[in-house]
Amino acid sequence: MNVNIRILQPKGKQGTKGQKQIATENQDTLRFYQILIGGVNTVYFALTFTFFWSSFTTFYMFLVCGVLATYYGSYKFMSSMATPTYAPDGSLFDAGSDLNISGGVSEHVKDVILLTAICQGLSLISNYFWLFLLLAPIRAFYLLWVNILGPWFFAPAPEPAEEEEKKAKKQERKMKHKIIR
Repeated sequence: MNVNIRILQPKGKQGTKGQKQIATENQDTLRFYQILIGGVNTVYFALTFTFFWSSFTTFYMFLVCGVLATYYGSYKFMSSMATPTYAPDGSLFDAGSDLNISGGVSEHVKDVILLTAICQGLSLISNYFWLFLLLAPIRAFYLLWVNILGPWFFAPAPEPAEEEEKKAKKQERKMKHKIIR
């Protein structure tokens, strides 16, 4: 039995989300990342303490503490972005930032959490997978360069319109003084 399913693309402008929908989606997103972080850490610590305790040296304890700090900081940042504001009567006033918006800061924070979870999970196979954590600062430097530093360094020099205007006025005054004499 062969069934063809067509997904219809909506025509025209994409509709905007309401504050209630944003608040609900933000809570779902935060809940997903809570489960992801908790699940990866549960599996990691269970397998590490059961099978790999002899190779769990101070260096790897330091890496795990860094990973836990990354999770905590990233999750707290996302939850503070998505904190809703309620009116005195209890109705939703502002849902906070939309965590699911494409191209936003929350997208980069979610990428950091996913990269960290993948590295932590794969480190159970080989400790060399911890090296993938170096992708985060490389990506951060790339974004810094593309969005801020590169355009700033290679921006064309501003045209000295004010200087030329001042010189032209000075020349006019000199010419007026010469004509008057």
